[in-house]
Amino acid sequence: MIKLIALYKKPDDIEAFEYHYANVHLHLLEKIPGIRKTEWSRITASPTGEAPYYMLYEMYFDNLETYRAAMASEENKAAGKDLLSFAGDIVTLMIADAYFDNVRLPVNRLAI
Repeated sequence: MIKLIALYKKPDDIEAFEYHYANVHLHLLEKIPGIRKTEWSRITASPTGEAPYYMLYEMYFDNLETYRAAMASEENKAAGKDLLSFAGDIVTLMIADAYFDNVRLPVNRLAI
């Protein structure tokens, strides 16, 4: 799978950011074709204290072709324009290969 990661620094006006994200931006993201799943996380801390980021949003796509088609869509262009209007200075976008692993059982439980 391919995922698009949006990593946000802490906004100056958290309340306005949260309101726009939940009531405008997410609705635009939901219209982008080809998204398999999404995850939205508020970052609360890092192992060494305060985290340099505030929020993480991930969009998963089946493969690179699906991702490219989604990014070329009119729906994504609208979401991108909106993103730049309210968070262009605090967001970093990244693309990653996503791998999933089942929970591994202890070796002694594998024998039947």
